[in-house]
Amino acid sequence: MACKVLVVEDEIFVAIEIEHVVEELGYKPVGIAADSETALKLAAEAEVALVDLNLRDGATGPEIGRALAEKHGITVLFMTANPSQLGEGIPGTLGVLSKPCADDELKQAIEYATACHRKAQAQPPKRLQLFSCNQNYGAQAVMQA
Repeated sequence: MACKVLVVEDEIFVAIEIEHVVEELGYKPVGIAADSETALKLAAEAEVALVDLNLRDGATGPEIGRALAEKHGITVLFMTANPSQLGEGIPGTLGVLSKPCADDELKQAIEYATACHRKAQAQPPKRLQLFSCNQNYGAQAVMQA
């Protein structure tokens, strides 16, 4: 069964491109959320979420990521042009990929997040910053940080 991926991004062209890459990899996009309300509505359908920080309703990405991880058990990977806004990271979430990124990096990051969700061994892309505060993804994530 294909992993179900939620895209939390308010720039529609960026969101559509991410969704296209998700489909190319054989995963199932569950939707695009441009704000926290939509993201939380779609949460029940997702296993992995790619979350931007600054959305239609403000800088709600960190709170959305925390809620998706803690309340819904979703593997959360942040994607933002401002990774420093996450500080040491958000407990329960995987890490952050800086935007803009090449399609290959995006594909590798999605593959890594889905592998982590399935508790499989995987190599993170070089530019993916893993959060040291997160112990939920096993030794491979902590050792690669």
